[in-house]
Amino acid sequence: MDTSPAEQVDAERRGGLWRDLDFLKFWSGESLSMVGTQISFVAVPLLAVSVLDASPFQMGLLNAAQFAPFLVLTLFAGVWVDRTLRRPLLVGTNLGRAVLFGAIPLAAFTGVLDIWLLSLLVLLAASLTVVFELAYQSYLPSLVRRDQLVEGNGKLEGSRSFAQLAGPGAAGVLVAAATAPVAIVIDALTFLAAGVTQMFIRRPEPAPSRPEGGRPSVTVEIGQGLRLLLRNPYLRALGIEAAAYNLFNQMLWAVLILHLSRGLDLHPAVIGVVLTMSGVGALLGSVVSGWLGRRWGLGRTLIVTILVANAAPLLIPLAPAGHAIAAPVIGAALLINGVGLVAYNIQAISLRQAAVTTDVLGRTNAGYRFAVTGTAAIGALIGGALGGVIGLRATMVVGALGALAAVWIVIRSPIPALRDLSQVTPDEPASVTR
Repeated sequence: MDTSPAEQVDAERRGGLWRDLDFLKFWSGESLSMVGTQISFVAVPLLAVSVLDASPFQMGLLNAAQFAPFLVLTLFAGVWVDRTLRRPLLVGTNLGRAVLFGAIPLAAFTGVLDIWLLSLLVLLAASLTVVFELAYQSYLPSLVRRDQLVEGNGKLEGSRSFAQLAGPGAAGVLVAAATAPVAIVIDALTFLAAGVTQMFIRRPEPAPSRPEGGRPSVTVEIGQGLRLLLRNPYLRALGIEAAAYNLFNQMLWAVLILHLSRGLDLHPAVIGVVLTMSGVGALLGSVVSGWLGRRWGLGRTLIVTILVANAAPLLIPLAPAGHAIAAPVIGAALLINGVGLVAYNIQAISLRQAAVTTDVLGRTNAGYRFAVTGTAAIGALIGGALGGVIGLRATMVVGALGALAAVWIVIRSPIPALRDLSQVTPDEPASVTR
């Protein structure tokens, strides 16, 4: 028997989002999609190596195909997300990725797959992932109440953390047990299940606003989103901090594996366990974030969690070479960083969603993602160059200190004074147009 909208709202208030059937459909679909994404990050390169015997150059091409759309398409995709309903985009991108990833094993089984076709299919799938990631963050505020944003983002980030923790391992097991093409078949099925699940969400989504006199050009709308991102004090502080953190953090990560392998001479299995601790921490962070927010308030939680997250990497270059405690120290650093970072991100995403009206969320999320992705790529290049000049450990010190210094941007903003999201008045696109 179907429940009326009034009955469903009453159930939500009593049991939170666990009683919200539409959110549960959305969440389960997102969780499946995130697992599929993580499986593909491992299974596709393994297929290229094991089936196509790809060269280093070809592996670089494949890697570029996975990430290039995030730099090239993000700003334009943000405008599209704001101009249309978000749920059909979620369904369409999931089903589209199911088709594209399903085509990979089909091509492999029929003998027509080569590195160029594989890279093309991965490029197209990554382009859909860009739209998907912008749409799902922009869709949540129209699905749940403002006071449920932290709970909703907590559940979504918990799923993301679980996917990052379990997805690569699951991909490795699937490839070992049933070959890479079969692993990608299962990957495609996760996207199919995600799209079908989200077809059954019943809650109506508000129609996109249509400005009087017609819509401005795409470039004008991109400019509106970027100006709003820079003018809003909350978005500006969160965006600059995230860009700075990613710049310096990727400097550290660019040389971390080399340091673990050559500098500390750790066994590959030990390295795998050490790196897994980041995912364990992320899962814990998704669990405690809501509790911390209720206990300390929004602003204080953001400051404490980002301090913890950004300070933890300082332990990594301090781990002594040739000593038994080196791996546990680095594992602990990654665990603490994961807890703080995900606990912070849940609160920060909720603040970003509350800081603007829903009709401009796609553009502001796109601007945010563009800046963060761009600085991460630059940081990785700088880290690799510095590692060859000043050494691996010194490069990690520079990266860790820079990441810690980025916290000052949030501390000096209006964010510490926030108790909860009710104090945040959403900005509208009209307030930043000329």
